[in-house]
Amino acid sequence: MTARAVVTGIGVVAPSGVGADAHWSAVLAGTRRTGPISLFDPARYPTRVAGEVPDFDPTGFADGRQRVQTDRWTHLGFAATRLALDDAGLPERAPDPYGWAVTLASSSGGNLFGQRELQRLWGGPTRTVGAYQSIAWFYAASVGQLSIHHQFKGPCGVLVAESAGGLDSLAHAVRTVRRGTPVVIAGATECPLSPYALACQLRSGLLSDVADPERAYRPFDVAAAGYVPAEGGAVFVVEELGHALARGARIYGEVTGWAATHDAAPTDPDAGPDPTHYARALRLALDRAGVRPHDVDVVWPDALGVPAHDRAEAAALRAVFGDRTPAVTTQKPLTGRAHQGGSALDAATALLAFRHDLLPASAGPEQPAEGCELNFLRAPRRPRSRIALVGARGFDGFNSALVLRGAAPPPPTGQGS
Repeated sequence: MTARAVVTGIGVVAPSGVGADAHWSAVLAGTRRTGPISLFDPARYPTRVAGEVPDFDPTGFADGRQRVQTDRWTHLGFAATRLALDDAGLPERAPDPYGWAVTLASSSGGNLFGQRELQRLWGGPTRTVGAYQSIAWFYAASVGQLSIHHQFKGPCGVLVAESAGGLDSLAHAVRTVRRGTPVVIAGATECPLSPYALACQLRSGLLSDVADPERAYRPFDVAAAGYVPAEGGAVFVVEELGHALARGARIYGEVTGWAATHDAAPTDPDAGPDPTHYARALRLALDRAGVRPHDVDVVWPDALGVPAHDRAEAAALRAVFGDRTPAVTTQKPLTGRAHQGGSALDAATALLAFRHDLLPASAGPEQPAEGCELNFLRAPRRPRSRIALVGARGFDGFNSALVLRGAAPPPPTGQGS
Protein backbone atom coordinates (compact mmCIF):
# COMPACT_ATOMS: atom_id res chain seq x y z
CA MET A 1 0.00 0.00 0.00
CA THR A 2 1.09 3.59 -0.64
CA ALA A 3 1.97 5.40 2.57
CA ARG A 4 -0.33 8.27 3.46
CA ALA A 5 1.14 11.61 4.56
CA VAL A 6 -0.64 13.79 7.11
CA VAL A 7 0.16 17.14 8.72
CA THR A 8 0.54 16.94 12.49
CA GLY A 9 2.24 20.25 13.28
CA ILE A 10 2.00 23.83 12.02
CA GLY A 11 4.42 26.64 12.83
CA VAL A 12 3.56 30.14 11.63
CA VAL A 13 5.81 33.19 11.75
CA ALA A 14 4.12 35.88 9.66
CA PRO A 15 2.90 39.49 9.72
CA SER A 16 -0.30 38.04 11.16
CA GLY A 17 1.62 36.93 14.23
CA VAL A 18 3.99 34.36 15.71
CA GLY A 19 2.25 31.03 16.19
CA ALA A 20 -0.71 29.38 14.50
CA ASP A 21 -3.21 30.74 17.05
CA ALA A 22 -2.09 34.34 16.51
CA HIS A 23 -2.29 33.90 12.75
CA TRP A 24 -5.75 32.36 12.90
CA SER A 25 -7.06 35.15 15.13
CA ALA A 26 -5.80 37.79 12.69
CA VAL A 27 -7.37 35.93 9.76
CA LEU A 28 -10.77 35.68 11.45
CA ALA A 29 -10.66 39.34 12.47
CA GLY A 30 -9.64 40.40 8.96
CA THR A 31 -6.86 42.47 10.52
CA ARG A 32 -4.53 44.03 7.96
CA ARG A 33 -0.91 43.69 9.09
CA THR A 34 0.90 45.56 6.32
CA GLY A 35 2.49 48.94 6.97
CA PRO A 36 5.54 51.12 6.38
CA ILE A 37 8.80 49.20 5.93
CA SER A 38 10.92 49.41 9.09
CA LEU A 39 13.76 46.96 8.42
CA PHE A 40 15.51 49.71 6.41
CA ASP A 41 14.75 53.23 5.21
CA PRO A 42 12.61 52.88 2.06
CA ALA A 43 12.27 56.63 1.40
CA ARG A 44 14.03 56.48 -1.96
CA TYR A 45 11.87 53.61 -3.25
CA PRO A 46 8.42 53.84 -4.88
CA THR A 47 7.25 50.89 -2.76
CA ARG A 48 7.35 51.68 0.96
CA VAL A 49 4.71 49.28 2.31
CA ALA A 50 5.33 45.67 3.32
CA GLY A 51 4.28 42.91 5.67
CA GLU A 52 6.77 42.44 8.53
CA VAL A 53 6.62 39.96 11.41
CA PRO A 54 5.67 42.13 14.41
CA ASP A 55 8.11 42.31 17.33
CA PHE A 56 10.00 39.23 16.17
CA ASP A 57 12.73 38.26 18.64
CA PRO A 58 14.93 35.41 17.37
CA THR A 59 16.61 34.88 20.74
CA GLY A 60 13.85 32.52 21.82
CA PHE A 61 14.40 30.28 18.82
CA ALA A 62 18.11 30.42 17.89
CA ASP A 63 21.22 30.67 20.06
CA GLY A 64 23.85 33.38 19.74
CA ARG A 65 26.08 31.41 17.39
CA GLN A 66 23.19 30.59 15.07
CA ARG A 67 22.02 34.19 15.00
CA VAL A 68 25.48 35.47 14.10
CA GLN A 69 25.94 32.90 11.33
CA THR A 70 22.56 33.30 9.63
CA ASP A 71 20.13 35.78 8.08
CA ARG A 72 16.76 36.92 9.40
CA TRP A 73 15.13 34.60 6.84
CA THR A 74 16.78 31.64 8.59
CA HIS A 75 15.88 33.03 12.02
CA LEU A 76 12.24 32.93 10.89
CA GLY A 77 12.79 29.34 9.74
CA PHE A 78 14.22 28.36 13.14
CA ALA A 79 11.16 29.85 14.82
CA ALA A 80 8.58 28.28 12.51
CA THR A 81 10.23 24.86 12.77
CA ARG A 82 10.41 24.99 16.57
CA LEU A 83 6.74 25.99 16.71
CA ALA A 84 5.75 23.19 14.31
CA LEU A 85 7.60 20.55 16.33
CA ASP A 86 6.05 21.79 19.57
CA ASP A 87 2.62 21.80 17.95
CA ALA A 88 3.12 18.22 16.78
CA GLY A 89 4.30 17.10 20.22
CA LEU A 90 7.72 16.08 18.88
CA PRO A 91 11.11 16.65 20.53
CA GLU A 92 13.53 19.34 19.38
CA ARG A 93 16.16 16.73 18.46
CA ALA A 94 15.21 13.81 16.24
CA PRO A 95 15.35 10.57 18.25
CA ASP A 96 15.84 8.69 14.96
CA PRO A 97 17.97 11.10 12.89
CA TYR A 98 17.86 9.09 9.65
CA GLY A 99 14.09 8.74 9.95
CA TRP A 100 13.58 12.52 9.96
CA ALA A 101 14.18 14.91 7.06
CA VAL A 102 13.68 18.55 6.11
CA THR A 103 12.73 19.97 2.71
CA LEU A 104 11.97 23.68 2.49
CA ALA A 105 11.44 26.11 -0.36
CA SER A 106 13.63 29.15 -0.91
CA SER A 107 14.17 31.93 -3.43
CA SER A 108 15.96 35.15 -2.44
CA GLY A 109 18.15 33.63 0.29
CA GLY A 110 19.82 35.61 3.06
CA ASN A 111 19.75 38.97 1.32
CA LEU A 112 19.76 41.17 4.45
CA PHE A 113 22.93 39.46 5.67
CA GLY A 114 24.45 39.60 2.20
CA GLN A 115 23.66 43.29 1.74
CA ARG A 116 25.32 44.19 5.03
CA GLU A 117 28.47 42.26 4.19
CA LEU A 118 28.76 43.59 0.63
CA GLN A 119 28.29 47.14 1.86
CA ARG A 120 31.14 46.53 4.28
CA LEU A 121 33.24 45.15 1.42
CA TRP A 122 32.71 48.11 -0.90
CA GLY A 123 32.12 50.91 1.58
CA GLY A 124 34.06 50.03 4.74
CA PRO A 125 37.73 50.63 5.50
CA THR A 126 38.57 46.92 5.86
CA ARG A 127 37.28 45.96 2.38
CA THR A 128 36.37 42.50 3.72
CA VAL A 129 33.31 40.37 4.39
CA GLY A 130 32.63 38.27 7.45
CA ALA A 131 33.47 34.59 7.58
CA TYR A 132 29.81 33.56 7.39
CA GLN A 133 28.96 35.46 4.19
CA SER A 134 29.70 32.32 2.21
CA ILE A 135 26.96 30.34 3.96
CA ALA A 136 24.40 32.83 5.31
CA TRP A 137 23.14 34.11 1.95
CA PHE A 138 23.03 30.65 0.33
CA TYR A 139 19.54 29.53 -0.68
CA ALA A 140 20.03 26.24 1.21
CA ALA A 141 21.22 27.90 4.43
CA SER A 142 18.00 27.35 6.37
CA VAL A 143 17.74 23.68 5.50
CA GLY A 144 21.39 23.12 6.38
CA GLN A 145 21.14 24.90 9.72
CA LEU A 146 17.90 23.12 10.66
CA SER A 147 19.32 19.75 9.67
CA ILE A 148 22.35 20.30 11.91
CA HIS A 149 20.48 21.72 14.89
CA HIS A 150 17.57 19.28 14.95
CA GLN A 151 19.55 16.26 13.68
CA PHE A 152 17.44 15.75 10.56
CA LYS A 153 19.70 13.33 8.67
CA GLY A 154 17.17 11.77 6.31
CA PRO A 155 16.78 12.87 2.67
CA CYS A 156 16.93 16.69 2.85
CA GLY A 157 16.50 19.23 0.07
CA VAL A 158 15.63 22.73 -1.12
CA LEU A 159 13.10 23.65 -3.81
CA VAL A 160 13.34 26.91 -5.75
CA ALA A 161 10.25 27.93 -7.74
CA GLU A 162 9.45 31.32 -6.19
CA SER A 163 5.91 31.33 -4.76
CA ALA A 164 5.14 27.87 -6.17
CA GLY A 165 7.96 26.41 -4.07
CA GLY A 166 5.95 26.60 -0.84
CA LEU A 167 3.52 24.03 -2.26
CA ASP A 168 6.24 22.02 -3.99
CA SER A 169 7.94 21.49 -0.62
CA LEU A 170 4.82 19.82 0.78
CA ALA A 171 4.51 17.65 -2.32
CA HIS A 172 8.14 16.62 -2.01
CA ALA A 173 7.59 15.82 1.67
CA VAL A 174 4.79 13.43 0.73
CA ARG A 175 7.07 11.68 -1.78
CA THR A 176 9.74 11.38 0.91
CA VAL A 177 7.23 9.84 3.32
CA ARG A 178 6.11 7.38 0.66
CA ARG A 179 9.72 6.36 0.13
CA GLY A 180 10.05 5.39 3.79
CA THR A 181 10.95 8.47 5.86
CA PRO A 182 8.26 8.78 8.56
CA VAL A 183 8.78 12.46 9.54
CA VAL A 184 9.54 15.33 7.16
CA ILE A 185 9.68 19.06 7.91
CA ALA A 186 8.29 21.07 4.98
CA GLY A 187 7.14 24.59 4.13
CA ALA A 188 8.97 27.88 3.71
CA THR A 189 9.85 31.25 5.16
CA GLU A 190 11.10 34.34 3.34
CA CYS A 191 12.50 37.80 4.07
CA PRO A 192 12.67 39.82 0.83
CA LEU A 193 12.98 43.15 2.63
CA SER A 194 16.37 44.72 2.02
CA PRO A 195 17.31 47.54 -0.36
CA TYR A 196 18.80 45.04 -2.81
CA ALA A 197 15.85 42.63 -2.60
CA LEU A 198 13.33 45.43 -3.03
CA ALA A 199 15.23 46.78 -6.05
CA CYS A 200 15.13 43.32 -7.65
CA GLN A 201 11.38 43.08 -7.11
CA LEU A 202 10.78 46.59 -8.44
CA ARG A 203 12.52 45.60 -11.68
CA SER A 204 9.66 43.17 -12.35
CA GLY A 205 7.12 46.00 -12.48
CA LEU A 206 4.73 43.97 -10.31
CA LEU A 207 5.06 45.79 -6.98
CA SER A 208 2.40 48.18 -5.71
CA ASP A 209 3.45 51.80 -5.23
CA VAL A 210 0.26 52.78 -3.37
CA ALA A 211 1.27 54.50 -0.13
CA ASP A 212 -1.87 53.65 1.88
CA PRO A 213 -1.39 50.20 3.49
CA GLU A 214 -5.18 49.72 3.52
CA ARG A 215 -5.34 50.01 -0.27
CA ALA A 216 -1.90 48.98 -1.49
CA TYR A 217 -2.57 45.28 -2.14
CA ARG A 218 -5.98 44.44 -3.62
CA PRO A 219 -5.96 41.26 -5.71
CA PHE A 220 -8.83 40.73 -8.16
CA ASP A 221 -10.10 44.25 -7.45
CA VAL A 222 -10.76 47.06 -9.92
CA ALA A 223 -8.15 49.03 -7.95
CA ALA A 224 -5.47 46.30 -8.06
CA ALA A 225 -2.06 47.93 -8.51
CA GLY A 226 0.45 45.18 -7.75
CA TYR A 227 1.55 43.19 -4.73
CA VAL A 228 3.00 44.22 -1.38
CA PRO A 229 6.13 42.24 -0.37
CA ALA A 230 6.17 40.40 2.94
CA GLU A 231 8.35 38.25 5.14
CA GLY A 232 7.52 35.10 7.05
CA GLY A 233 5.70 31.90 6.18
CA ALA A 234 4.80 28.54 7.64
CA VAL A 235 6.53 25.24 8.40
CA PHE A 236 4.79 21.86 8.78
CA VAL A 237 5.44 18.48 10.29
CA VAL A 238 4.45 15.98 7.60
CA GLU A 239 4.19 12.49 9.01
CA GLU A 240 3.40 8.99 7.81
CA LEU A 241 -0.15 8.21 8.95
CA GLY A 242 0.70 5.02 10.85
CA HIS A 243 3.56 6.75 12.65
CA ALA A 244 1.26 9.60 13.66
CA LEU A 245 -1.51 7.29 14.87
CA ALA A 246 0.92 5.12 16.84
CA ARG A 247 1.96 8.08 18.97
CA GLY A 248 -1.56 9.50 19.28
CA ALA A 249 -0.78 12.65 17.29
CA ARG A 250 -3.39 15.25 16.42
CA ILE A 251 -3.92 15.33 12.65
CA TYR A 252 -4.82 18.52 10.81
CA GLY A 253 -5.34 16.93 7.43
CA GLU A 254 -3.84 14.96 4.59
CA VAL A 255 -2.03 16.00 1.42
CA THR A 256 -3.86 13.95 -1.20
CA GLY A 257 -2.88 15.46 -4.55
CA TRP A 258 -0.41 17.86 -6.12
CA ALA A 259 0.92 18.90 -9.49
CA ALA A 260 3.46 21.29 -10.98
CA THR A 261 3.67 22.66 -14.53
CA HIS A 262 5.60 25.38 -16.32
CA ASP A 263 4.42 28.00 -18.80
CA ALA A 264 7.44 27.39 -21.03
CA ALA A 265 7.11 30.86 -22.57
CA PRO A 266 7.79 34.47 -21.52
CA THR A 267 4.87 36.28 -19.89
CA ASP A 268 3.21 38.96 -22.00
CA PRO A 269 3.33 42.05 -19.73
CA ASP A 270 0.03 43.34 -21.12
CA ALA A 271 -1.99 40.12 -21.42
CA GLY A 272 -0.45 38.39 -18.41
CA PRO A 273 0.56 34.72 -18.23
CA ASP A 274 -1.17 32.09 -20.34
CA PRO A 275 -3.67 30.40 -17.99
CA THR A 276 -3.45 27.05 -19.80
CA HIS A 277 -0.59 25.49 -17.86
CA TYR A 278 -1.79 26.79 -14.50
CA ALA A 279 -5.22 25.28 -15.20
CA ARG A 280 -3.49 22.02 -16.08
CA ALA A 281 -1.70 21.99 -12.71
CA LEU A 282 -4.99 22.57 -10.87
CA ARG A 283 -6.70 19.84 -12.87
CA LEU A 284 -3.85 17.35 -12.42
CA ALA A 285 -3.77 17.90 -8.66
CA LEU A 286 -7.50 17.15 -8.44
CA ASP A 287 -7.15 14.06 -10.66
CA ARG A 288 -4.28 12.70 -8.57
CA ALA A 289 -6.28 13.28 -5.40
CA GLY A 290 -9.26 11.46 -6.90
CA VAL A 291 -11.39 14.58 -6.39
CA ARG A 292 -14.02 15.85 -8.82
CA PRO A 293 -14.12 19.62 -9.32
CA HIS A 294 -17.60 19.98 -7.81
CA ASP A 295 -16.38 18.27 -4.61
CA VAL A 296 -13.92 21.07 -3.81
CA ASP A 297 -15.03 23.12 -0.81
CA VAL A 298 -12.74 26.12 -1.15
CA VAL A 299 -9.86 27.50 -3.23
CA TRP A 300 -6.91 29.55 -2.01
CA PRO A 301 -5.56 31.31 -5.14
CA ASP A 302 -2.16 32.85 -5.83
CA ALA A 303 -3.76 36.34 -5.78
CA LEU A 304 -0.85 38.37 -7.16
CA GLY A 305 -2.76 41.64 -7.31
CA VAL A 306 -1.56 42.54 -10.82
CA PRO A 307 -4.60 43.01 -13.11
CA ALA A 308 -3.40 40.90 -16.05
CA HIS A 309 -2.20 38.11 -13.74
CA ASP A 310 -5.44 38.16 -11.74
CA ARG A 311 -7.51 37.83 -14.92
CA ALA A 312 -5.34 34.92 -16.05
CA GLU A 313 -5.78 33.17 -12.70
CA ALA A 314 -9.55 33.68 -12.79
CA ALA A 315 -9.59 32.27 -16.34
CA ALA A 316 -7.67 29.19 -15.17
CA LEU A 317 -10.14 28.59 -12.34
CA ARG A 318 -13.08 28.90 -14.75
CA ALA A 319 -11.35 26.46 -17.13
CA VAL A 320 -11.26 23.88 -14.32
CA PHE A 321 -14.56 24.57 -12.55
CA GLY A 322 -16.75 26.23 -15.16
CA ASP A 323 -18.69 29.40 -14.47
CA ARG A 324 -19.62 28.32 -10.93
CA THR A 325 -16.31 28.12 -9.06
CA PRO A 326 -16.12 26.89 -5.47
CA ALA A 327 -15.74 29.45 -2.72
CA VAL A 328 -12.54 31.46 -3.22
CA THR A 329 -10.76 33.08 -0.29
CA THR A 330 -7.44 34.87 0.13
CA GLN A 331 -5.81 36.48 3.14
CA LYS A 332 -2.73 37.81 1.31
CA PRO A 333 -4.06 41.42 1.43
CA LEU A 334 -3.79 41.15 5.23
CA THR A 335 -0.16 40.01 5.29
CA GLY A 336 1.44 40.87 1.94
CA ARG A 337 2.96 38.37 -0.48
CA ALA A 338 5.80 36.42 1.14
CA HIS A 339 6.74 34.52 -2.04
CA GLN A 340 7.23 30.82 -1.19
CA GLY A 341 6.41 31.60 2.43
CA GLY A 342 3.07 33.01 1.30
CA SER A 343 1.88 29.85 -0.43
CA ALA A 344 2.96 27.79 2.59
CA LEU A 345 0.97 30.22 4.74
CA ASP A 346 -2.09 29.65 2.52
CA ALA A 347 -1.78 25.90 3.13
CA ALA A 348 -1.53 26.55 6.87
CA THR A 349 -4.65 28.72 6.79
CA ALA A 350 -6.55 26.00 4.94
CA LEU A 351 -5.61 23.34 7.50
CA LEU A 352 -6.41 25.65 10.41
CA ALA A 353 -9.80 26.41 8.84
CA PHE A 354 -10.65 22.71 8.84
CA ARG A 355 -9.33 22.33 12.37
CA HIS A 356 -11.59 25.15 13.56
CA ASP A 357 -14.45 24.01 11.31
CA LEU A 358 -14.73 27.48 9.76
CA LEU A 359 -13.73 28.76 6.33
CA PRO A 360 -12.52 32.38 6.70
CA ALA A 361 -13.94 35.19 4.61
CA SER A 362 -11.81 36.53 1.80
CA ALA A 363 -9.98 39.82 2.44
CA GLY A 364 -11.42 41.38 -0.71
CA PRO A 365 -11.96 42.24 -3.41
CA GLU A 366 -14.35 45.07 -2.65
CA GLN A 367 -15.30 45.32 -6.32
CA PRO A 368 -14.08 42.51 -8.57
CA ALA A 369 -12.37 43.65 -11.74
CA GLU A 370 -13.78 42.63 -15.09
CA GLY A 371 -12.79 39.02 -15.74
CA CYS A 372 -12.22 38.38 -12.03
CA GLU A 373 -15.82 37.69 -10.99
CA LEU A 374 -15.23 34.60 -8.86
CA ASN A 375 -17.24 33.15 -5.97
CA PHE A 376 -15.40 35.07 -3.25
CA LEU A 377 -16.30 33.99 0.26
CA ARG A 378 -17.89 37.10 1.79
CA ALA A 379 -18.58 35.70 5.24
CA PRO A 380 -17.16 32.77 7.23
CA ARG A 381 -19.01 29.49 6.85
CA ARG A 382 -18.60 25.91 7.93
CA PRO A 383 -16.83 23.60 5.47
CA ARG A 384 -18.81 20.96 3.61
CA SER A 385 -16.54 18.46 1.87
CA ARG A 386 -13.42 19.56 3.80
CA ILE A 387 -11.40 19.61 0.57
CA ALA A 388 -9.23 22.62 -0.28
CA LEU A 389 -7.35 23.40 -3.47
CA VAL A 390 -4.37 25.73 -3.00
CA GLY A 391 -2.75 27.30 -6.07
CA ALA A 392 0.49 29.24 -6.53
CA ARG A 393 2.24 30.82 -9.49
CA GLY A 394 5.96 31.49 -9.29
CA PHE A 395 7.65 34.16 -11.36
CA ASP A 396 9.16 32.92 -14.65
CA GLY A 397 6.38 30.44 -15.31
CA PHE A 398 6.18 28.06 -12.32
CA ASN A 399 2.70 26.71 -11.46
CA SER A 400 1.82 24.46 -8.53
CA ALA A 401 -1.37 23.15 -6.99
CA LEU A 402 -2.05 21.18 -3.81
CA VAL A 403 -5.15 19.34 -2.61
CA LEU A 404 -5.68 19.15 1.15
CA ARG A 405 -8.34 17.03 2.85
CA GLY A 406 -9.06 18.31 6.35
CA ALA A 407 -9.46 15.94 9.26
CA ALA A 408 -12.69 16.02 11.22
CA PRO A 409 -12.72 18.80 13.83
CA PRO A 410 -12.38 17.85 17.50
CA PRO A 411 -15.66 17.20 19.28
CA PRO A 412 -17.07 19.98 21.47
CA THR A 413 -15.78 20.04 25.03
CA GLY A 414 -17.59 17.53 27.18
CA GLN A 415 -18.57 15.19 24.33
CA GLY A 416 -15.63 12.81 24.35
CA SER A 417 -12.22 12.92 22.76
